[in-house]
Amino acid sequence: MTAVTDENPGQGGAGEHLSDASRSGTGWDDGLIARRAQAARKETEQTPDEIPPEDDGGPQVEAYVDSGSPLRPRLDALRELVGLSRARLDRAALAEAGRVLDEAAARQRLSSRHTVVAIAGASGSGKSALFNALAGAQLSETGLRRPTTSSPLACSWTDGAAGLLDRLAVPGRLRRRPQPAAAADEALQGLVLVDLPDHDSAARGHRDQVDRVLALVDAVIWVVDPEKYADAALHERYLRPLAGHAEVTFVVLNQIDRLPGEAADLVLDDLRRLLDEDGMALGEHGEPGATVLSLSALTGEGVGELRELLGRFVQDRTAATRRLSADVDAAAARLRPVYVAEGRPGLGEQAREEFADRLAEAVGAAAAGQAAEREWRRNAGRACGTPWLRLWRWYEAARQPGSRDRAPLAAPPEERLTARQRVEQAVRTVADDASAGLPGPWAQAVREAAVHGAQGLPDALDELAGRVGLDAGGAACTGEAAGQLPGHPGESRGARAAGKPPRPAWWPAAVLAQVAMTLLQIFGGLWLAGQIIGVLEPGLLTPALVMLAGIVGGPLVEWSCAAAARGPARRYGQEAERRLRETAAACGRARVLDPVSAELARYREVRERYVAVTEFSTTGR
Repeated sequence: MTAVTDENPGQGGAGEHLSDASRSGTGWDDGLIARRAQAARKETEQTPDEIPPEDDGGPQVEAYVDSGSPLRPRLDALRELVGLSRARLDRAALAEAGRVLDEAAARQRLSSRHTVVAIAGASGSGKSALFNALAGAQLSETGLRRPTTSSPLACSWTDGAAGLLDRLAVPGRLRRRPQPAAAADEALQGLVLVDLPDHDSAARGHRDQVDRVLALVDAVIWVVDPEKYADAALHERYLRPLAGHAEVTFVVLNQIDRLPGEAADLVLDDLRRLLDEDGMALGEHGEPGATVLSLSALTGEGVGELRELLGRFVQDRTAATRRLSADVDAAAARLRPVYVAEGRPGLGEQAREEFADRLAEAVGAAAAGQAAEREWRRNAGRACGTPWLRLWRWYEAARQPGSRDRAPLAAPPEERLTARQRVEQAVRTVADDASAGLPGPWAQAVREAAVHGAQGLPDALDELAGRVGLDAGGAACTGEAAGQLPGHPGESRGARAAGKPPRPAWWPAAVLAQVAMTLLQIFGGLWLAGQIIGVLEPGLLTPALVMLAGIVGGPLVEWSCAAAARGPARRYGQEAERRLRETAAACGRARVLDPVSAELARYREVRERYVAVTEFSTTGR
C-alpha cells in the first residue's frame, strides 16, 4: 500500500500527556522548573512511561550486511530494472518499485537489532488493551470514547530505536517504556511496539496515519473482535492486499471471554477461512505464513502465548528482511504485466527471410535479374551474329531517330506509390512479428524503432539498385537517393543494375568462326561472279559449295553461340538478382532489423533483471 506522509499529531496531545502524568503521579509538569525536577527524578528512578531523551542507542547498525542474504541481489536487480526501464515506462508504473527501494534503503540505514511491530485494528477491538497487556503498564488510553487512540504510540523494550521511531514520525512525547517486569523479558529485547489509531476511524487523518505507519513497520498484529472479524473494510482494504506479507502478520481474535463454550473455536475457524479466501497463507504445521490465535486482553488468557510467539519472532531478527522481501514481491507482481511476455517474442529466421523477400520484391530484384539475362544474351547475339543480320539491325535502329542511348524511362507515379506501399507493408509486418506477445510498452518501442528506421528506406533502396552493378554489391545504405523506386523495373533498369555483361573466353573463337563464314560467302560469291562474266573457268559446283558453306555456317555459328550463352546468361541474371536482393536485405537490416533487434535485446536485458527480482520470492526468506 502506498505510504501517506500526512500526520495529525495535534489531536489529543496535551490531554494524553496530562492523563499520563496523572497516572504516574507526577502532576502537571509544564515549565522549566518542572522539567528540571523531572530530569533529576529520572537520574534516580526510571519510570516505564517515557523513553529518556538520550535514547541514541549508540551507532545504528546496518540491517543487511550479510552478502549471502537473497534480499540484497533482489534489491540490486530491482534498482537496475528501474534504471533500465525509465526510458520505456512511465513514472506511474515504476512508482511502487521506487518507493520500495527508498524504504529499503532507509530501513537498511537503521538498527538491525530492533523489530518494529504495529498493533492495528478497528474501533472497540481492544488493540490498546492488548498493547497495555504486552507492555505490562497502562500506557495507551482505553475506554468507551471513540476513537480512543488518535496518534501512534510507541513502546520500546531497549535503547537504540530513536531512528526507527523518527522514521515512523512518532513524537518524543508518545514514546514509552514497558513496565520493568515486562522490560526484563529477554525474549522481547529489541521489540518496538506501536499502537495505531483505528483503521475505521471517522477521522480521515487517523486512517491516513494507519496507512502511513503500516507501510513502514516490520510486522503487524491485526486485532479483531467477535463482532467485526469479518468486516469487509478490513479484509478488502488491508488483509487481501497484504496477503503476500503473511510471514510478518499476526491475526489475533480478541475478547474471547465474551464467547460462551466452543464459540471461540468456531469463530477462530471462520476467521481462518476468511483469511484463506483473502489469499493469505496460514502458518500451520511448521509452514511459513500468518500466525492466527485467540486471546483476551482483559483477562490475560492467551496473552502469554502471544508474548512467547512474539519473542521468538523478535529474536529471529529477520522480520525486516522478510517484510522488505514481501514488498519486493508485491512490486514485482505489479510490474509483471509490463515485463512478462506471452510466448517467445523476437525475430526468427523465417521473419527475417520474409522481410528480405518483400524488400527484394519491392526493389524488383527478380525483374532486374531477368533483364540482366536478356541483356547478356543480346550482347552475345551482337557479338556472334552474322554481319547481314547486324547490318539489318543497324538499319532498323537508324530508321528510329533517338532510339540509341536513350535514358531509361522513369517509373510511372502509380508504380512508385505501389513500391513504397510494399516497403511500408514489409516494415509493418516485420514489426508486428517482432512485437507479437511483448508487453505493451516494449511492443510500442519495437514498432517505433521499425517505423523510424524505415524513413527514407524506399529512396535508399532505389539508390542501391542503381549502384549495385557498379559496386558489385558493395554499395552502402546511405538513404540519400535522388531517384524513385519503381514497382516493376524494365530492361533498361535491369541492364543498369547488372552493368556491362562480361564476355566468356570462347567468344573470340566464335567471332573468328563467324568472320570465316562471312569470308567463305564472299569468296564463293566472287568465284561464281568470275565464272559468270567469263574471267574464270566454268565450274559452278565448287564455288557454289563454298558459298553455301558460308551461308549455312554463319547462322549455325550464331545458333551455337546462342545455345552456349543460355547457361552463362542465366547465371549472370541470377547473380544480378542475388546481388540486388542481398544489397536490399542489407539496407533493410541496417535500417530496420538492427534497431528492432536492439530493442528486443533491451527487453531481454530487463526481463533478466525482472527474473532476478522474482527468482528468490519463494526460497529467499
